[in-house]
Amino acid sequence: MRYSASSFGFAFDATLDVLSSAIVLWRYSNAAAVHSAHREYMVCVILGVIFLLSSICIVIKAIHDLAKRVLPEVDDFLYSVSVLSGILCTVLAVIKFMLGKVLTSRALITDGFNSLVGGIMGFSILLSAEVFKHNSSVWFLDGSIGVLIGLTISAYGIKLLMDMVPRVRQTRHYEMFE
Repeated sequence: MRYSASSFGFAFDATLDVLSSAIVLWRYSNAAAVHSAHREYMVCVILGVIFLLSSICIVIKAIHDLAKRVLPEVDDFLYSVSVLSGILCTVLAVIKFMLGKVLTSRALITDGFNSLVGGIMGFSILLSAEVFKHNSSVWFLDGSIGVLIGLTISAYGIKLLMDMVPRVRQTRHYEMFE
């Protein structure tokens, strides 16, 4: 599915997942700052901006594919990668959600959300490919799922920014004195 909106979104989200995990690792890299609220909120703001940028790219690609009536191309390699990544991303998301809850870390929970989106995208590639294989009149399913996932990521990014930008401002000077 070289021209698939879902596979583009999946590849883009995989890159985003690595980047968000690196940002969360940075958040916990300094032992003295493990309990830093300011650092936690900064990471969430950065993730919110990255979510918005990636959602714009995913939605534009999906709308372009829908406008050009791009038909999905399926091969065995993509099936195996989709299944494997769908399962692994979902398991990784559950682990990140549990750790985020234990550590009360919104950044880790947000990273878990990103991994969950990756798992959903992996399974959506399979779904749209199978549906297209059995009914070619549903060629638009792949692009539609891409738009839906892009809008979901965008909504989460906007909510994250609305919640965290005021908190960054509140804790900016407080953290400097500690």
